[in-house]
Amino acid sequence: MLSKKHLLVSLAALALSANAALAQGKGPVVGVSWSNFQEERWKTDEAAIKAAVEKAGGTYVSADAQSSPAKQLTDIESLIARGAKALIVLAQDADAVRPAVEKAVAEGIPIVGYDRLIEIPQVFYLTFDNVEVGRLQAREVLKVKPEGNYVFIKGSGADPNANFLFQGSMEVLKPAIDAGKIKNVGEAYTDGWLPANAQRNMEQFLTKNNNKVDAVVAANDGTAGGSIAALAAQGLAGSVPVSGQDADKAALNRVALGTQTVSVFKDARELGRNAAEIAVQLAGGKKLNEIQGSTSWNLGPKKQNMTAIFLKPVAITKDNLDVVVNAGWVTKDVVCQGVKPGSVKVCN
Repeated sequence: MLSKKHLLVSLAALALSANAALAQGKGPVVGVSWSNFQEERWKTDEAAIKAAVEKAGGTYVSADAQSSPAKQLTDIESLIARGAKALIVLAQDADAVRPAVEKAVAEGIPIVGYDRLIEIPQVFYLTFDNVEVGRLQAREVLKVKPEGNYVFIKGSGADPNANFLFQGSMEVLKPAIDAGKIKNVGEAYTDGWLPANAQRNMEQFLTKNNNKVDAVVAANDGTAGGSIAALAAQGLAGSVPVSGQDADKAALNRVALGTQTVSVFKDARELGRNAAEIAVQLAGGKKLNEIQGSTSWNLGPKKQNMTAIFLKPVAITKDNLDVVVNAGWVTKDVVCQGVKPGSVKVCN
């Protein structure tokens, strides 16, 4: 029999080990493979994912591919080696990442394709409705310039989202194009979604058209920023409507200043929280179609039958900047920096 002293020591040790187990959390290790952190918004997504994973008692681990498809392949293997029981993957190149994703699936590790489509039926697809984002972008630009020469600064050709966005924009603009009211005078993908590449593309289109560009449909706020830099160099910033998306702080300030017409608000906090919650459920054994709110979808390039959730985006113009301020997404001071008093409602 244990003495009273030994029993107390044993109970204390048991309590310490129990507390240690609680500290480590009871939930799974969730690994996140980021394409890069160059875009401002991914930091917001990460904070939401990490908070939701930890709330569920899980452990968050991550890797940054730094815009390298090759690195992302090894990152995914590394996350599995670190004990990930579910993966959230923001693909740098949807096709290049397939071998690593397929290997993870074969090992029984569930995958959430985050914001960008990884068209493999065993992968859960979570994103905002990117075709609708494209529609919102085009509608707002069209309101300002119903006629004229349009330039399309698209996203990365390696990202299916670039085509979904363009598809949505074209749905809105096609009647005006067919009627001859709008002319497509330039269209290019932006390698890596990099603003510098968008700026180079925009500079080339301005040169090609002798600066006679009336509107720019840019795929996101990064490419919008690059496009606006090119326009500014020619004295055209503010007179040519430019679209974007992601509600980056700098872009929202540009909307208030009048150099960017619209940014589409896709609340990254909501996307991140959903991704984490789905990953934890899948790690716990839930099937894809058992995730609440999921739907069947097969409109990707390969027409694969996917299980998906699409969140709703909101167009933000100077008239409804209060939406992002009231949501706590950005402060009024940031939005209104340098804005002329009385020119924008939210800044009054």
